Amino acid sequence: MTIRQLSVFLENKTGRINEVVRTLGASSINMHAFSMAETADFGILRLIVSDVDKAIEVLRAHDFAVMSTDVVCLSCDNVPGSLAVILEYLAKEQIFIEYMYAFAQNDRAHVVIKPNDLSRCLEVLQAHHCDVLTNEKL
Repeated sequence: MTIRQLSVFLENKTGRINEVVRTLGASSINMHAFSMAETADFGILRLIVSDVDKAIEVLRAHDFAVMSTDVVCLSCDNVPGSLAVILEYLAKEQIFIEYMYAFAQNDRAHVVIKPNDLSRCLEVLQAHHCDVLTNEKL
């Protein structure tokens, strides 16, 4: 129960993010969530989109460097402390989180996690009856 995330590598230049968003929009690809990380030389735009394969095809056709990564997306109550409980489950099992980002929809918060051990992370979350999302549930 993983979802595929896109990582688009962008040079640090005004308008580059707009080009990605415009390209996806022109192909009717919806962005469900995104995160932008920056280094001195380039940025990494991480995206959860409605059609991963089509997005890869379209972005590569427009000369963007893009790759796909499996990540976990979980849903929890959008209240103080609910994420802390889930992260404690993972920490107790020595699951290291390489990065994560979140977005809220009313009373639910959706958290995208890139763990060091994807299958073990899923096992722990399922053992604790956490709500792990699939692409269809987004």
